[in-house]
Amino acid sequence: MHRLLPALLLGTMLASPVPAQVAKPTANFAAPVKTFGRVSYDARSLMIDGQRQIIWGGEFHPFRLPSPDLWRDILQKMKASGFNTVALYFDWGYHSPKQGVYDFTGIRDLDRLLTMAEEEGLYVITRAGPYVNAELSRGGFPGWLVNQRGRARTDDPDYIKAVDEWLGHVNPIIARHQIDADKTRKGGVILHQIENELALTTPAQRRYMDHLYARARADGITVPIFHNDQSRNGYWTPKSSKVEKVVPGPVDMYAFDGYPGGTCTVTGQPTRDVAAPNWGYYGPGGAKGGASASPDTPGLLAEFGGGWFDYWGSNGGYDCNAIQRGKRFQRVFYGTNLANGIGIQSFYMTYGGTSWGWLPGPVVFTSYDYGAAISEPRALREKAQEMKQLAGLIASVPDLAGMVPAGPVDISSPDIQIYHNKSPDSDARFLMVTHKPSNGQTNDAFTFTADLPDGRYTVPMQLHGFDAKWLVAGVTLGGQRLVYSTSELQNAQRQDGKDLLLLYGRAGEPGETVLRYTSAPKITLLEGKATTRFDPAKGDLTLRYAHQNRAIVRIEGGGRPPLTLILADEAEGTRYWRHGDALIRGPELVRSATAKGSALALTGDTAAPSPLEIWAPAAIRAITWNGTRIATRATPTGSLTATQPLPGPAPVTLPALTDWRIAKGSPEADPAFDDSAWQAIDARPSASITQRPDGQPNMGMDAYGFHDGDVWYRGRFTGTPDAKTLSLYYGAGGSGLVQAWIDGQFLGEAETPSGLPRPITTGTARFALPASAQGGEHVLSVMVRNNGHNWDLDSDDFHKETRGLISASLEAPGGRSFTIPIAWKIQGRQGGENLPDVARGAANNGGLHGERMGWHLPGYNDAGWAKATVPTSQSAPGTSWYRTSFDLAVPKGQDATIGLSFGDATTPRSPVRYRVLIFVNGWNMGQFIAHVGPQRTFPIPEGILNHRGKNHIALAVTSDGAPGDALEAVRLVTLHNVKGGVPVRMVSAPAAPSDLKQEK
Repeated sequence: MHRLLPALLLGTMLASPVPAQVAKPTANFAAPVKTFGRVSYDARSLMIDGQRQIIWGGEFHPFRLPSPDLWRDILQKMKASGFNTVALYFDWGYHSPKQGVYDFTGIRDLDRLLTMAEEEGLYVITRAGPYVNAELSRGGFPGWLVNQRGRARTDDPDYIKAVDEWLGHVNPIIARHQIDADKTRKGGVILHQIENELALTTPAQRRYMDHLYARARADGITVPIFHNDQSRNGYWTPKSSKVEKVVPGPVDMYAFDGYPGGTCTVTGQPTRDVAAPNWGYYGPGGAKGGASASPDTPGLLAEFGGGWFDYWGSNGGYDCNAIQRGKRFQRVFYGTNLANGIGIQSFYMTYGGTSWGWLPGPVVFTSYDYGAAISEPRALREKAQEMKQLAGLIASVPDLAGMVPAGPVDISSPDIQIYHNKSPDSDARFLMVTHKPSNGQTNDAFTFTADLPDGRYTVPMQLHGFDAKWLVAGVTLGGQRLVYSTSELQNAQRQDGKDLLLLYGRAGEPGETVLRYTSAPKITLLEGKATTRFDPAKGDLTLRYAHQNRAIVRIEGGGRPPLTLILADEAEGTRYWRHGDALIRGPELVRSATAKGSALALTGDTAAPSPLEIWAPAAIRAITWNGTRIATRATPTGSLTATQPLPGPAPVTLPALTDWRIAKGSPEADPAFDDSAWQAIDARPSASITQRPDGQPNMGMDAYGFHDGDVWYRGRFTGTPDAKTLSLYYGAGGSGLVQAWIDGQFLGEAETPSGLPRPITTGTARFALPASAQGGEHVLSVMVRNNGHNWDLDSDDFHKETRGLISASLEAPGGRSFTIPIAWKIQGRQGGENLPDVARGAANNGGLHGERMGWHLPGYNDAGWAKATVPTSQSAPGTSWYRTSFDLAVPKGQDATIGLSFGDATTPRSPVRYRVLIFVNGWNMGQFIAHVGPQRTFPIPEGILNHRGKNHIALAVTSDGAPGDALEAVRLVTLHNVKGGVPVRMVSAPAAPSDLKQEK
């Protein structure tokens, strides 16, 4: 193909020019600056300390990583990958198991989290709810709020009182960490969101929003406040917006979200059926046009798709999603946003993590990997490397912030479009080159002609497949003047008055860079190949080269400081890390570079033996890597290079899981089981939106203080000839479960449907009763597994749909229902809303007998249990508990993520039916549903898992007892292994049943 390119280029140069993108007047560039202490903005951009900024953010949920020492790992990876901002959801329900009870310690220590972000030099966008959605059970509302009859997300007095409880705790924490709290602070909170995707705009919602804004200000939050508008409705804009059909509200800035980009096929192949939308300067405008809904404020995407969530019963989409919304997608879609003046972008998610325990809502399973730039096991994906390159341009060219449309350029091909923006202050240019439409995948050679700051130029270009190029022209980089380049800029730094530039392009493509000098400079080719030509009339030095590994050119004289110019292909470019005044090449990750005197201390990770090369100020003569002195030598390129590769990690040796023990876990099915301490089902008031049959009691689990996981019911009745069928109506969330017994005899089970992106979360089940039920006294036992409460995305109280049993009837076919009285009792999580295990919190446990007895805890004495073999082919109906222990010896100084895998991990589902709650050292790290899938491997973060010592696993295996429906092979697997990492301590939590708080 490359041999055809000269001919193609000639043909396109002879073609008629095609105009580029044309902007529309969607922004009011005359709008006044609004100032909030150190943070300010106008229609063009956000400003911090008066300096225009592009906010390049990523979403991270600390509640989805229950090992606080690893929060720093994620923040460091974000910073090293070029993000300057982290967006943080706070989950109200994660902190409040009971009304009036709040916890901000341990894994819930938000003060510690925000301090870490400041220490790592990251700006913070706080998103504290009250409602967050986030695919959480109840959308982040606490369990106890389900029992509140007042409508949520309105000005209902009871709801407002509950909201004020939460805000009274979380807002002051946020306020302490605002960038204004310390004038020297280099990170901290710069923006605050008061509600999320509030899609109703009645007066009740407006009064509610007024209250949230006033409360934030009263609690000391002084930074600009916004709401995140779901899918660009023009809802909750600042009052200054005069755009027709917007809904103004009590906010300072307008923000919205979007998840364009299409989906993978059912066979796991990415698609490119969707072009990038124009939601700003180049879009349709109006209330639903995105940033155009608020002409006086800068474009703010509070969430833009950095992946997508996956659901019970899918084929497993995260790996494909990482490609679908990964490399190239990011260039095309994020670049289109930037060209449209959306200078505040946060990518959801950047680290997705784990919806451990009972955190997940019905629409997701345990893994919340999301296809994000940082995978659930905390590995940097290929897309993170591309984000680093794009962010390098943003960091190197401050003039990109606050650009406005510069007018169209002429393009020789109708298949290409170019967004052309400029800085009103410096006239620097940004040219975003992509296909027309942007999801085009052709191979094109073309030219564009533009009036640039340094003259009119015709620039030769190539674009192959689905791609975009972020080009800058007419920019001053340190002491250099870049006229234009067909390569993309990744880095520009000054060291000792000299300049260091890194440009890159697609492997094999030609590159052309033009620099401006007052006279002919001296050119020295230090490495690779490149040709140069100087035009004395213009002062243009033109370099031509192929992007192949790297070339290094030194340019001296010509009226400018010395320049070292690195010309790399894309893969080579990803090997460079920018930290302060240093540019480092080689390792898997460089976390930090700290200069002290003549020494430069580097920290980071290696995934294999790695070279190390550093460009640093001349004063630096000694290098350490993770505390170890590294022997280096000077190179002709001006760098220091290690004389030996940095060592990579040793393999992690994992033990086989043996010595299993087993205990029966459903004693509640036994008619002789003592349920005297259980609560009686009665007709107490209900806040549920689920209509139950007339005259029936309130059987919903939430009404009795049980909000998560499994709940048991026992009902006593006197048999009659009509007692032939047990008919149940139940709510169980996504892929939830109900099992039923009579007098200890298993009747069967039913499940809510799987394989649906928006699952049906209630169901009915009918079980035939034995003839013995038609006379005498009997005991029914029913277990319901609640796989999450619904979200409240549409502000309709959907989170209040009943969980547990809704109704139960004994009846004969064709006969009347509810004619046979049943006296029911209910039992769920030990203590209900009064948590025995405060450290692990409400999400950790439900109401299985083994959980109530502490069988999941590492210190439980299982010596009396029977020995068992895993895998097994037979299981009793109900739940059986398996326990084992093992030792790990991960080499010191290594960071690994170890997971637990079930059965054949290459397939999304098993042919056998059973489900497992996975407890590791007492922590509920997820649920495996063999026949539903798709998740079969469960990462366990260090701090939960003891990497250098004893560990305990407890598996609560629930089956229908049919042949084969039993636990498959269980093994440990290494999912991520590098030499480096951050120090991690074990998370403190109760170890034995005696450590739990006792009910009073």
